[in-house]
Amino acid sequence: MKTTLPALLLPLLLASAPLAQAADGAAGAAGPLSTIPSLDVKRYMGTWYEVAKFPNDFQKKCVGFTTATYSLREDGRVDVLNRCRRADGSTDAADAIARQVGGATSPRLEVRFAPAILSWLPMVWGDYWVIDLDPEYQLAAVSEPKREYLWILSRTPKVDPAVYDALLGRLRAKGLDMNRLVPTRQAE
Repeated sequence: MKTTLPALLLPLLLASAPLAQAADGAAGAAGPLSTIPSLDVKRYMGTWYEVAKFPNDFQKKCVGFTTATYSLREDGRVDVLNRCRRADGSTDAADAIARQVGGATSPRLEVRFAPAILSWLPMVWGDYWVIDLDPEYQLAAVSEPKREYLWILSRTPKVDPAVYDALLGRLRAKGLDMNRLVPTRQAE
């Protein structure tokens, strides 16, 4: 079943929500959130499995099996297809478009799930910042400037525990509250 409801990676209206102090105290003292130095968008294309996330309102109907598939368009923008499974077994899907902010290797993107006719409104574009990515483009972390949202994405449904723990340490060092992180079900 395809819906117009955002299913993944839609940090809309972030500017209106205050940054909450992290439970471990790190976010308040962390300063501005840093991204990776550069992103090869072509290598980033394909399907990613959501391994974990900070809970959010627009994914509350999802019980797991969440993926994001990215496809490069001729105009340089990115088609986004997010899917997840609902409790009744049906699939929720949301289409979006993403655009890079900055140069051709910028790790900062904006994502829009709203109809194209509204694309001129700044509030329909949500920040999508790649803040961690391994050299093989197999494991990524995506957030936004206020650290209210976080998604850990992998090319495979399961991640080596040691690699995952190392990523969590890097994210904690960036001021993200790992106490908020919940795993995403990817297997029966």
